[in-house]
Amino acid sequence: MAYSTITKPGLYFNTNLYTGNDADNRGITGIGFQPDWVWLKKRNATAGGAIFDAVRGAGKVIYPSETNAEGTETASFVSFDSDGYTISQDAGVGLNVNNDTYVGWNWKAGTGQGSSNTDGSINTTYTSVNTTAGFSIIKYTGTGSVGTIGHGLGAKPNVIIQKKLSGTAAWTVYHDKVDANPSHKYLYLDKTDALADYTDHWNDTEPTSSLITLGTDTAVNGSGATNIIYAFTEKAGYSKFGKYTGNGNADGTFVYLGFKPAWIMVKRTDATQNWVIYDSTRDSFNVADARLRANLSNAEGTQTGGDFLSNGFKLRDTNDDKNVSGGSYIYMAFAEEPLVANVGSSIPATA
Repeated sequence: MAYSTITKPGLYFNTNLYTGNDADNRGITGIGFQPDWVWLKKRNATAGGAIFDAVRGAGKVIYPSETNAEGTETASFVSFDSDGYTISQDAGVGLNVNNDTYVGWNWKAGTGQGSSNTDGSINTTYTSVNTTAGFSIIKYTGTGSVGTIGHGLGAKPNVIIQKKLSGTAAWTVYHDKVDANPSHKYLYLDKTDALADYTDHWNDTEPTSSLITLGTDTAVNGSGATNIIYAFTEKAGYSKFGKYTGNGNADGTFVYLGFKPAWIMVKRTDATQNWVIYDSTRDSFNVADARLRANLSNAEGTQTGGDFLSNGFKLRDTNDDKNVSGGSYIYMAFAEEPLVANVGSSIPATA
């Protein structure tokens, strides 16, 4: 059994809910830390999600369901604050429309924009790193030639989510459990596509404990193009990035995490299907059924997901997006609380 070195996951990831009130400069508080990556989604009406991060700066938005270049919405997302963030009502993103309901997913990286990382052949513009929580935000400019960038995690990333900022391009996702040769394949966060099989994104090279290799595709490494990466490495009792096989039964597959999950995103990899998200804040008791989809602008829907348990999650439906018989799935999960915390020096951190 692995022991968690993070006894309070809520200091590094948290979910918040709020209802819009049309006010300007409205502080959204109660996050528990100053977030560095904020993913907001309207729940009760159609609207694409909006992602903000401290490396690019407040007001710089990208949309997980779209291929659009980065936009500027300083009138909507005003600032990152010590216990949350400040928003205003604006016709652009629409983050505070009166009576509309919203969810925010918040992650803690380093401090603000961070600094340049010079470990690779391509110096990053900024890299903001939280080695405790295994999360790094990396901004870089492409060269058009095969190269490497430093991620600062000190361990091999399990998941890499990348988006070109200065032009139209799909979101590229590396997940180390998709295949025996994951660097040869990737998924698109903004699409339903099954695994794509190309070498031009990661140059058919696995990331290392210090570097991410970039191929020559313009979506990830176009000459002069700016890009952002969100990189994650597993931390026992806090985060898990794995795979499972569906059983097509309402008494569904159980997935062991080593913690009670706060947030889970699942994607089928062997066929076209949506990226589905459940969290324990919108669903405070089992069975979780408040479904959002990263690749769609749809409002929140009701579809049976599964049980959030003290040590993992168990599927409770037969839907293709989570539990079709024989289907291959990958997931990202973050903890509400660890199963076993390393609270004494006599307990090994990774047993």
